Amino acid sequence: MNIILSIIYLIATVTFVVGLKMLGHPETAKKGNMTAAVGMGLAIAGAIFLTDTQVPTIIYVLIGAALLVGGIIGWLIAIKVEMTKMPELVSLFNGFGGASAALIGLVEFGNITSATETTIFATVLSGVAIGAITFSGSLIAWGKLNGSLKSVVKIPMYNIINNLFIVGIIVFSIFIVYTGANSQIVLYALLLAGLAYGVLFVLPIGGADMPVVISLLNSLTGIAAAITGILYDNMVMLVGGILVGSAGIILTVAMCKAMNRTLGSVIFGSFGEAAAAGESGNKALGSIKKTNASDSAIMMNYATNVIIVPGYGLAVAQAQHVIHELEELLVSKGVNVKYAIHPVAGRMPGHMNVLLAESNVDYDLLVEMSDINPQFNNTDVVLVVGANDVVNPAAHNDPSSPIYGMPILDVENAKHIIVNKRSMKAGYAGIENELFYNSKTSMLFGDAKAALTELVSELKGM
Repeated sequence: MNIILSIIYLIATVTFVVGLKMLGHPETAKKGNMTAAVGMGLAIAGAIFLTDTQVPTIIYVLIGAALLVGGIIGWLIAIKVEMTKMPELVSLFNGFGGASAALIGLVEFGNITSATETTIFATVLSGVAIGAITFSGSLIAWGKLNGSLKSVVKIPMYNIINNLFIVGIIVFSIFIVYTGANSQIVLYALLLAGLAYGVLFVLPIGGADMPVVISLLNSLTGIAAAITGILYDNMVMLVGGILVGSAGIILTVAMCKAMNRTLGSVIFGSFGEAAAAGESGNKALGSIKKTNASDSAIMMNYATNVIIVPGYGLAVAQAQHVIHELEELLVSKGVNVKYAIHPVAGRMPGHMNVLLAESNVDYDLLVEMSDINPQFNNTDVVLVVGANDVVNPAAHNDPSSPIYGMPILDVENAKHIIVNKRSMKAGYAGIENELFYNSKTSMLFGDAKAALTELVSELKGM
């Protein structure tokens, strides 16, 4: 049995690696996800039915019931979730992973028979602490993403409190291991401290930093899973946790690089909030120029090169299919169309790539920021749909801006700019966008789906 189980675990491990590799491209992502899922299914079946441990029948019944209920809930969530809710769902998944690690630690803590089992002791405590931080932090991130909590919550002396908390947790954990104080009181004290730190860790972070936070929490979930794998001497859990943890760290670093920010500045700082301007504009920045679908259609119809910049507003309006129709219509008229993709557009890494892939946009039309920026100078019209902070010239022009130094899409260099937004409300970073007041910019107000549908209708009549 052990040999068969080892072979199954090896197959599962290979499927994880292959699946992760295939997730790197939209055309193979679905197949990669299914490949990894099959591997996980094999690993779960092997762990349940091929272990040498004698398990009462009732335990198998409970496991089967849990798998059935969890599978149904997960399936229902997956088929009903909207694209705008995907970042929230990812945050919840991260939280559940952390909660699982913390619960396993709580259970295994009671099975430690000797305080001399230092390695096991330390592993259990690490799982509890990291799992608790991930769980509470992910719930706060979920609340921020769905609007239940403010995007930025100011905490007095946040840096000092945050540092003291994490240092305190580390010192307390070392104290528990060193003294062998394996009482339930100290365990739950560590659990509460981890939960509190998770809240303090995420609560003040907001604005365009949220994709970084989601990546970091995902990494912590992987680390918690790897710790659980060590605890149970389970190679599949260990490898899976390492893959998730390392991929999360790599993605976090990539997100920070895309924003020209260090991980420390994300964790210990946050974008500020500012009052939104009305539709008449901001006196300090100037006035805005409104347009309509008819004028926008004429401008795009006679353009040679058009670049579309998708943002979170596109996802909110569920307008990905309409924008694909617009793109195909322009191409049929001989217009060269590309999509400019900023790494942190939306609410999670790769949000726009996934959104456009859902509407079958050709992946070759999606151009990353570093490649598309030099092309804006030769672009006749840029259509910005629901994007805000990632096209804000304040990142280049205003040293006092909280996003100063953040690489953005150089939309301002195009000949004409059309910005579709519901209103002049500030973006997720909570600051004014200088692009909206540019003399080359025309504001097309309204819901993205309705505005794009009208734009398509006007183009068809030309």
